[in-house]
Amino acid sequence: MVSINRNITRVILILSYIIIIALIIYGISALYSYLNTGADRSAMLHTEIKKIDQYLPKVIWKPLNNDGRPMDPETLKAIENDYLDAWFVKHVAYKTNALDGIKDYYTDNARLNLYNFVELNTASNTSIASTTLEHHPVLEFFSEDGQLAVITDKDVIEYKQIFKNKKLALESTEKSTYKIVLLLEDGFWRIRHIVKVNTQDYKTETKAVVATNLNIKGINYYPQASPWDMFGDSFSKDIIAKDFKIIKEAGLNTIRVFVQYEDFGKAKVNMQKLEKLKQTLDIAKVNKLKVVVTLFDFYGDYSVLDWTLNRHHAETIINALKTHDAIIAWDIKNEPNLDFESRGKNNVIAWLDNMIDLVKSIDDQRPVTIGWSNTESAIILKDKVDFVSFHFYDAIDTLEASIKTLKKEITQKPIVMGEFGLSSYNGLWNPFGNSDKDQANYHKKAQEIIANNDLQFMSWTLYDFKNVPKEVVGRLPWRKNAQKQFGFINLIGGKKPAFKYISN
Repeated sequence: MVSINRNITRVILILSYIIIIALIIYGISALYSYLNTGADRSAMLHTEIKKIDQYLPKVIWKPLNNDGRPMDPETLKAIENDYLDAWFVKHVAYKTNALDGIKDYYTDNARLNLYNFVELNTASNTSIASTTLEHHPVLEFFSEDGQLAVITDKDVIEYKQIFKNKKLALESTEKSTYKIVLLLEDGFWRIRHIVKVNTQDYKTETKAVVATNLNIKGINYYPQASPWDMFGDSFSKDIIAKDFKIIKEAGLNTIRVFVQYEDFGKAKVNMQKLEKLKQTLDIAKVNKLKVVVTLFDFYGDYSVLDWTLNRHHAETIINALKTHDAIIAWDIKNEPNLDFESRGKNNVIAWLDNMIDLVKSIDDQRPVTIGWSNTESAIILKDKVDFVSFHFYDAIDTLEASIKTLKKEITQKPIVMGEFGLSSYNGLWNPFGNSDKDQANYHKKAQEIIANNDLQFMSWTLYDFKNVPKEVVGRLPWRKNAQKQFGFINLIGGKKPAFKYISN
């Protein structure tokens, strides 16, 4: 019995020793990791603060001709990164009225002003949603010891929304010049002084593009086997070429395709998907089809803090494609008015306004539009777009009246019905739905109305689909099944009766 007790005691002591050693090793490892990751901004900052790759305003440095020590590219990049981080932290602080991260990017002197400003806003229930879109910094001085830098940041484009008691009180865009002194502390460049030298209201000047000769007779396009995933792993040039031939031979001249924001990599555009989009444009050109490229599909945030990411995304895509002969127009966003309730109408419209200016600043040759989901919203930003586009899925008997009402507001620009159609689904989940014959009658009537009102059009869509992602219409089976059967061609490749009215 004594021997058994001794063995138990021995086992307990050994296990205790192993546990203690393991805890000591874990503690040393954790301390080592902490000391080696202390410079990681994602660890230093609180959860509300994003890293630099979440803030990407355009930065154009003037040629280096500074006093003091010569500047090397690596140090200049470090200064730029920390300087932009400081701007982003300030934007977050002004929006949330929280002080997280300010001490990481500003010295004691500079952060005091920010603390006072946030305190004042908190007391008055004021918040500011803001961002900068462009910076044009000049390095004026870099100290011999490499610890101090002086910058003049010219023509900083700043956008602000000022909220009082959670209601929008003021919206402004300004162009300003700042003088900045930065100090190198703990391996990071922190702002010691920042002074606004001058500021003025700023308005982007863009030119209208004449769109009277578009003559769009088209269709919204997804391959039958990969709807809403056109540029994924199932991408096939042969399938697209076959489909485009069908579209052309049907008497149409235009297709509308969609660039999904997240699928294309958000701010860091997926170059492989962009190449597939280029190949699609090449195939369209061979088939003598024009292409309306719809940007920002499935994007629905519109937060001012995301604007620089959105702009970077659009710049990358448009710069890569703007010389392609197949593109006839840019569609900024598909049905953005559906986000009015959840994201705020003012936020959505401000975002659209800004994106129109951006797209036109990159490509001033092609017209720009917005794919509104109805005629009521289509008058929004009518003076900024080059042609007005609306979608229509209501009863066909109401179409003509809706067009006439819209034409009272839109008198000088072309009007395009950018989506319309009728599902031929009448199965289990909707036994009283429409038949193939009903669908054909719908399109016959639609084409008569289009001709009578001198409209241009792009119908929805070439094919019936076997699968529809839940992100499109949700999970409800009666909605998903209806969405599957809007096509002019059924699942086995047969032309439905509506195909007779696909073009006229």
